[in-house]
Amino acid sequence: MSNLGLIIQREYMERVRKKSFLITTILMPVLMIILMGAPALIMMYNTPEHNVIGVVDKSGIVLPHLESNELYDFIPLEGEKTAQGEVDNGKINGFLIIPEDIGSSPSPVLNLYMEGAIPIELQSSLSSQINNTIETQKLLSYNIQNLPEIMENVKTDVKINEIRLDKEEGESLESSLSFIIGIFMSFLLYMFILMYGQMVMTSIIEEKNNRVLELVVSSVTPNQLMLGKITGIGLVAVTQIVIWGAIMSFISTLALPAFLPEEAMTQITQMRAGSLDMSQIDDYSTLSALNVLTNVGFIIQLFFWLILFLVGGFLLYAAMFAAVGSAVDNIQDASQLQSFILIPIIIAIIVSTSIGNAPNSTLAVWLSMIPFTSPMVMMSRIPAGIDAWQPWVSVVILYASFIFMVWFAGKVYRIGIFMYGKKPNVKDLIKWARYK
Repeated sequence: MSNLGLIIQREYMERVRKKSFLITTILMPVLMIILMGAPALIMMYNTPEHNVIGVVDKSGIVLPHLESNELYDFIPLEGEKTAQGEVDNGKINGFLIIPEDIGSSPSPVLNLYMEGAIPIELQSSLSSQINNTIETQKLLSYNIQNLPEIMENVKTDVKINEIRLDKEEGESLESSLSFIIGIFMSFLLYMFILMYGQMVMTSIIEEKNNRVLELVVSSVTPNQLMLGKITGIGLVAVTQIVIWGAIMSFISTLALPAFLPEEAMTQITQMRAGSLDMSQIDDYSTLSALNVLTNVGFIIQLFFWLILFLVGGFLLYAAMFAAVGSAVDNIQDASQLQSFILIPIIIAIIVSTSIGNAPNSTLAVWLSMIPFTSPMVMMSRIPAGIDAWQPWVSVVILYASFIFMVWFAGKVYRIGIFMYGKKPNVKDLIKWARYK
């Protein structure tokens, strides 16, 4: 085996054999599923307490229309002193004062008194019910015949199904769903590039302090050593992504369909075939999400692009982290230099979280082509269904930039690994890169 192959094998096997790698690789998908289902579980088991709210209705037009539910009971009270006494006796949890002129005031202000924090849901329910009551009373004052029947007839519940003209019905994703998937993929890339890139830097600093590098470079060239470290650690990241892709494909193919009702699977099949009657669907958003989660082809496609941009992005940033690691003696000295590396990564993840409303905007397109931001930004755009040529152009630019960055980092690396006791700056790194 060549020297480069030996270095790659050592860096790869040293990390893959660790128990921490096996634990995180297996548990991370499970943790992600738990985190996705946590809000639903919290809502299921975190039932709010039942509250009794006294209502002092000085207008006489609101209280008859307040509807109690399983969380709140609204009871009439005569005055504020009586209401306060009921609170002090523990018979009610709070009381609402409705002014006499509430029907004539354009912007009435109501006072709600409660012991402790006032639930947001209570405020929302009261505002909605009181607004509807006042609006109805104002309409009735115009003496329109059959007004209740008219109001009931004009009620409309509009549902909008998003169908892309440039996509087949089964391939189309809702904007909210594509945004969530894009953000998830961007954060995954952000985590891997940052974590494994800094792993390269830390490994070089440790070996430099132990004087191991001085022995190793007697047998291999500095460039071979740097490329071996970058490639070996990069293969660890790819291994983890491939395993996650296999787990997600298994869940999508076997586990999830087994828990879905037969009717839902029938509708998903019809959606993919383009024969689904949209008028018969009550919750298109949920059906669209299930269609994506059970679509193995779509998941494999996402992980294909994820691996391409992960490898390209990691190689680009790992070369820079390697240059920084070779130039310093400890992690503290590296913090100043690596800030120049972290800035574009942070910009990319910020932009990725904000382009959901305009994935084809000029800013989004350009940042998805610039190699320092393209991995995260492009992965947030791909689920939205962009033009097919854009990801490929972005990949070509990214890998071409990596070649240049490896050339630059290699020149810095061959000088930096032999430098001790000096805190270099950016000018020093550029000067080292110019040495022949």
